[in-house]
Amino acid sequence: MSSQSQNEWGEWQKHGARGMSGGHALTEEIDRVVRAHGIASPVTSKRGLTARLRYLDSPAGRAALRAAGAGPRTIRDWYAGRTSPSRASREKIDAAYWDRRRENLIRSGQLKRYFNNQGRGVRMEIYPVDQTQVPEKYRRPNVQDRSIQVRYVWNDAVDAFAAADTATLDEIWDDIIADLDSDWIAYAYVAGIGTNA
Repeated sequence: MSSQSQNEWGEWQKHGARGMSGGHALTEEIDRVVRAHGIASPVTSKRGLTARLRYLDSPAGRAALRAAGAGPRTIRDWYAGRTSPSRASREKIDAAYWDRRRENLIRSGQLKRYFNNQGRGVRMEIYPVDQTQVPEKYRRPNVQDRSIQVRYVWNDAVDAFAAADTATLDEIWDDIIADLDSDWIAYAYVAGIGTNA
């Protein structure tokens, strides 16, 4: 979050409000969209495991498996059908799969195309911080869910997501909420967001 937003919002968690920075919410939402464009079957199922191993059956995929902590011999045994991955190994396979899937969606431009939606952008639902644990006298009044159309930021947002650049995502969030009239600073931190192209 930019220092301007930080200073205007103040110590937003001091009295028990729960949420996250807008940049963090953007990261979570982009990752949710990545997962919506991947294998739906869980890695704990035979189908989900087989599909992930098939997807990772390439030099880059095997490198992702090694980066996730699987040894070369173990990987060879999986592909040769000599051993079945343990529960811990399935978690490594799942992590490697999502890393590769995320990279491929970013590299191919598919993620940017989804969010840009042929120039129309996406409808974004913004859910304000959860103030249910905040004593009444400290609550920000009249902070409601908001819905806005978000365009033009997605190329930069996906690039920042790919680079794990939280500072840029926070700046992009400041640009998004600047369109929320005079109460925009109440959305500097949020419980979450959702998008729909």
